[in-house]
Amino acid sequence: MANEDFYTEAMAAIRACDRAQATDVATRALAAGVAPDDMLKNGFVPGIAKMGDLFERGEVFLPELVLAADAMTGAADVCNAALPDGAGQKKAIVVIGTVQGDVHDIGKTIVVAFLRANGYEVHDLGRDIAADKFIAKADEVGADVIGMSALLTTTMREQIRVLDALDKAGVRDKYKVIVGGGASTQQWADKIGADAYAEDANDGVRKINQLMGN
Repeated sequence: MANEDFYTEAMAAIRACDRAQATDVATRALAAGVAPDDMLKNGFVPGIAKMGDLFERGEVFLPELVLAADAMTGAADVCNAALPDGAGQKKAIVVIGTVQGDVHDIGKTIVVAFLRANGYEVHDLGRDIAADKFIAKADEVGADVIGMSALLTTTMREQIRVLDALDKAGVRDKYKVIVGGGASTQQWADKIGADAYAEDANDGVRKINQLMGN
């Protein structure tokens, strides 16, 4: 079976939103000698990128995107475990979470999956995260980017709190800060001094790529 056939199967598994199918394709491809980074780059990443495009066009919906991201995570786990030491170097380190007072994290979870699929090391703090926890984790892991999600208008100001805390700690220039979530907009990002705004998971990858020069 040619490598291209495995790549096609990988894309189909992501489109089918089938984690078991995706991990099976990954396992069979590796056993057949396909390099794990090639499977990710040429099969699974194009598959999840296509799902993101379909979502942006309204041709698939959030439940499908969640399942596709889960399938991508399963495949990535198989491929990453097979990478030799020193291979698959990460593009950058991202710390991400939903701000304090907000417990919505489906969109943020999809962003995490997309970023990992695209070669980023991502530390997902979860939801209802206080400003000091964003900063402590970013310092601990040597992050390049801090991502903050806020779905509710009542929690948007928590994004300001994180930026203010970075300023007070004298470390604002160490990190690129990107905001997203249903309550955020480009105008809001500009107003609070964030480096970028992400409309959705695909846009989040694009914006972080731009911020990092990738």
